[in-house]
Amino acid sequence: MQQPLCITLGDPNGLGPELVCRLLDPDAGAAAPGIDNISWVLVGPASSLESHLGNRKPFWAPIGSLDHIDTLDPGVYLFEPEPLRGFSPEPGVASPEGGRAAGVSLAAACDPLLSGKAGAVVTLPLNKAMLQAAGFDFPGHTEFLAQAAGLKPDEVTMHLCGDKLRVSLVTTHPRLADVPRLVTFERVLRCLTHTDGFLRALGLEEGSRDIAVCGLNPHAGESGSIGTEEIEIIAPAIAEAQARGIDVFGPYPADTVFHRAVHGEFAAVVAMYHDQGLGPLKLMHFHEAVNVTLGLPFVRTSVDHGTGYDLVGKHTASIGSLEAAISLASTLISQRNTPCTSE
Repeated sequence: MQQPLCITLGDPNGLGPELVCRLLDPDAGAAAPGIDNISWVLVGPASSLESHLGNRKPFWAPIGSLDHIDTLDPGVYLFEPEPLRGFSPEPGVASPEGGRAAGVSLAAACDPLLSGKAGAVVTLPLNKAMLQAAGFDFPGHTEFLAQAAGLKPDEVTMHLCGDKLRVSLVTTHPRLADVPRLVTFERVLRCLTHTDGFLRALGLEEGSRDIAVCGLNPHAGESGSIGTEEIEIIAPAIAEAQARGIDVFGPYPADTVFHRAVHGEFAAVVAMYHDQGLGPLKLMHFHEAVNVTLGLPFVRTSVDHGTGYDLVGKHTASIGSLEAAISLASTLISQRNTPCTSE
């Protein structure tokens, strides 16, 4: 039987609980793929889900602990951390209480992930400002999970993917003015190593795992005339990755390489900064992209959208990204011994 899959509800006042109800509640017409073959463990306040049920009965079985979730039969379960019992949801409202609930839920899910009792976690969106207002000193999920695993934030890689385009980021959310000093040989090489591991975990065969690397500067520096980072940092990291057996090419101008990747020339693209890579990705896969954290000792996927307070309760928000995140996590659970989760 496949290992359990945890789903943290994120900010309970945001879209997360509504999307879970729409995807997993059979009385709402939902039919999540693989629901009969895996135990799904939701982590968060029960009241946030109940607020979206209407007259329907709960579709989950409550459990009092995460200590033995690896023995659960297939089905949907809910673990409500003790500090969240009695939580009063305010759907559509950003509040420190919602940030606290998101942080408490994520912290609770880390224990079974690190012990190997859960195979993966799918995280629903939280509000970074509310998380910090509640006393959690993290920019977001990625940094929270990295620290829980004993890693520094720059020792994991942020990756987003759809069915046509996969993008890894050398840097994540720094100010644009700080990006050049953060693009180092070590960061580029680590990003390439993680990306190659992910492509292997997907089962892509040799010859179909080519990775393209963006330059930092326009026209990839134009042979050094408008920037030297490509010559001094990026190209040496590419050469070292190639020496380690990774199929990687570049650096290429970022204004053309995504077109080449979408048309099948590359399996993934490594971008130097957030908007360089995620602008093209979201143009192609706005409703179904998945956020994956590479380099963790467990599988973590996430929806590629925010809390969507203005959409809560309207039942118009797409569930495509959540479906894709769960599907990818389920695939990767069976590949836990691959470089995707061990490097």
